[in-house]
Amino acid sequence: MIGDRASEATRRRAGPAQAQAIAGGGRVTGPVPEITLNDGRRMPQLGLGVFKVAPGDTARVVGEALAVGYRHVDTAEMYGNERGVGDAIRASGLARENVFVTSKLDNDHHRPDDARRAFERTLAELGFDYVDLFLIHWPLPTRDSGDFVSAWRTLVEFQRDGRARSIGVSNFQVAHLEQLALASDVVPAVNQIELHPHMLNEHVRSHCERSGIAVEAWSPLARGRLLDDRAIAEIARRLGRTPAQVVLRWHVQRGTIVIPKSATPVRIRENLDLFDFELSDEDMQRIAALDRGEAGRTGPHPDRF
Repeated sequence: MIGDRASEATRRRAGPAQAQAIAGGGRVTGPVPEITLNDGRRMPQLGLGVFKVAPGDTARVVGEALAVGYRHVDTAEMYGNERGVGDAIRASGLARENVFVTSKLDNDHHRPDDARRAFERTLAELGFDYVDLFLIHWPLPTRDSGDFVSAWRTLVEFQRDGRARSIGVSNFQVAHLEQLALASDVVPAVNQIELHPHMLNEHVRSHCERSGIAVEAWSPLARGRLLDDRAIAEIARRLGRTPAQVVLRWHVQRGTIVIPKSATPVRIRENLDLFDFELSDEDMQRIAALDRGEAGRTGPHPDRF
């Protein structure tokens, strides 16, 4: 069953205490679990996404998230708010090594020298000498701007010199991942893809699982489209939770990394409050049954973007 596969995936990827709680059948409570990546590094399973957070608001939003317990922030050069992320982390008083920061290579910079310059800008904007995870943002198979294999080899350089602790990709389809596998012996640690109950993206997800690539969901709430769904609302009422918490908990129990975006303090708190309840196998299956395939996609298709 889906719930059984999800539990097994969570046991494999969660931190030791979390895995013990799941294996023992108890309630999963306490801090955010961590995913062990294929390079041995650990990544909080839930983080704050800052896509479309205005640069002038980013330091405040990230600061509020850090204050309530987030230790993972996902940004990108394309978002224009890397500086606010760095400012918030410095202002928080937290040690740099205690906050996991992801950024991404902008689409105009796939050629090696362009990628090197773009990465230097990312570090300068953040004000850090390394990022925890650096991703190729889109594969861009139809654009003549330098191929993603060349970009990937450049990211390998960043990992080898220690300025990117882990490296991965975003929006890569199976064919893109297979092309990387033929060209490089370094397997992406993460593939960040659109994934939510309206689009399970199972072909990509299952390939990543077989290949040891952690799956991270962007738009985990389908840009809010799931929050009025009747099945999710019923589960939320029964459990005394919000629809967003139900959907995010579904992701967590499937072993997916999630980065919900919110600039509202109440919702930032609610999105973190996922670890003192569980969904039943029946609930997990009912939510997965909402899949609409490609019709559920809210963003561009990676083969055509």
